Amino acid sequence: MSDILDQIIAVKREEIAAAQRKTSLAAMRTDAESRVLTRDFEGALRRKIAAGQSAVIAEIKKASPSKGVLRADFIPADIAQSYAEGDGKTSAACLSVLTDRQFFQGQPDYLKQARASCGLPVLRKDFMVDPYQIYESRAMGADCVLLIAACLDDARMAELEAIARSLDMAVLVEVHDRAELERALKLKTPLVGINNRNLRSFEVSLDATLGMLKDVPADRLVVTESGIATAADVKKMRDAGVHAFLVGEAFMRADDPGSALAALFGG
Repeated sequence: MSDILDQIIAVKREEIAAAQRKTSLAAMRTDAESRVLTRDFEGALRRKIAAGQSAVIAEIKKASPSKGVLRADFIPADIAQSYAEGDGKTSAACLSVLTDRQFFQGQPDYLKQARASCGLPVLRKDFMVDPYQIYESRAMGADCVLLIAACLDDARMAELEAIARSLDMAVLVEVHDRAELERALKLKTPLVGINNRNLRSFEVSLDATLGMLKDVPADRLVVTESGIATAADVKKMRDAGVHAFLVGEAFMRADDPGSALAALFGG
């Protein structure tokens, strides 16, 4: 695990403890279980692919630890609408909203605002290490959660997945190498995200996804993450049979994120 990931997880545990002092686990679970109407995250991806299009999970991210603020004029509802509309032909299948406060300048309200402004299913992108966060995700309206294999042992990863599924949420499990992929494939979720960014060097290579494809069963849906910057990158992936993408940073700097998405994936 990288030093930055260790730091993030330590902060998460402090945040969870503070949150539970305000709202108990029992109360958060009751709130989560009362939210019965989730949007079909996996189905939205598969429908785009069935229509011959790229299935894009478009990210709403204000900042990153390495690059600072990505978008000063940051209005989640407007960004979400832009992604949902695209250019009228090419648009996002789903949204991903960063809710981490300290490292990505996110907050839960960003997810709520984005989801309320359009009909797309929404992934809560954060660092999940405790059941409390899964219940919290459903309570804030998330339709899917991200589980990062590098942050979790097998038992905790399976526990968090089971809770998410019990709340009718989808799960996207993120891996960086073959060892993590083997662990991820023990889960029931069909959604496997392969992150092209090396956790230690932070270098990005699309070969991370391409090199692991043969190890992913046909019933799993591969989502490639990081490093998709050009139409050539998209073509390279689609030629290899990868049709689902999680992309954000490239769009956050554009005047119109939805138009930028359509330009990248509309070919």
